[in-house]
Amino acid sequence: MGLEGRIAVITGAARGIGRHIAEHLARAGADVASIDLAPSDDTVAAVTAAGRRGVGIVADVTSPEALAAAAERVRTELGDASILVNNAGLHPRQTLIDDVDYELWQRTMRVNIDSMFLVSKAFLPQLRSGGSGRIINMSSSVANVAPLGGVHYITSKAAVVGLTRGLARELGPDGVTVNAIAPSIVQTPGLAGTGISPEIVDAVLAQQIVQDFTTPDDLVGLVTYLCTHEARLFTGQHFHLDGGIVLGD
Repeated sequence: MGLEGRIAVITGAARGIGRHIAEHLARAGADVASIDLAPSDDTVAAVTAAGRRGVGIVADVTSPEALAAAAERVRTELGDASILVNNAGLHPRQTLIDDVDYELWQRTMRVNIDSMFLVSKAFLPQLRSGGSGRIINMSSSVANVAPLGGVHYITSKAAVVGLTRGLARELGPDGVTVNAIAPSIVQTPGLAGTGISPEIVDAVLAQQIVQDFTTPDDLVGLVTYLCTHEARLFTGQHFHLDGGIVLGD
């Protein structure tokens, strides 16, 4: 699945899943720009080690002005982006609706859905320019299974599906495909910091037909494939990567 000559932009790629995706796309041949609030030095080093060009941009993905500057920097330093992975997101702690205040609600929406709208808007001219752009939005299995204490997070991830389908409808004539991936709990070093307790992990695994953790490696194969020419007819789809928790959409 060669991506030679492609330029990928990944949000939230300074660490975790985003960094893993960046490294994998670089190994597949893409040059990579990481946009994150944290410095992406390690990610850029990994991309460079794979023999590709890397750029780390410190920017707030909820700021239109910061994203306009980021898009210009990508164009200047790498060229027009042809791949966008909207990976940045917030996983708030389990909170029942009675304790979800408006500030938490707004913050969750800003990071999880507003950012995808804003980043997509900022890079649309570049993605359209080559006639084969790819947008991949990170959703979650919670959009379908709706676990207790997650109404704000569930709503934000369900909105990702609507954004994906709406963009796919509008951008298809430009050769740009738009898809979403909905993983189950992903086993990463930062999992403990998300507020997901061992009890929740056990309950999720018990629902899976294939009772094994989703890993970053499971994600990157699907992400990479959706970036290729061979995946040109997949658009507007919500791919469940969850061991069979969700059967259908």
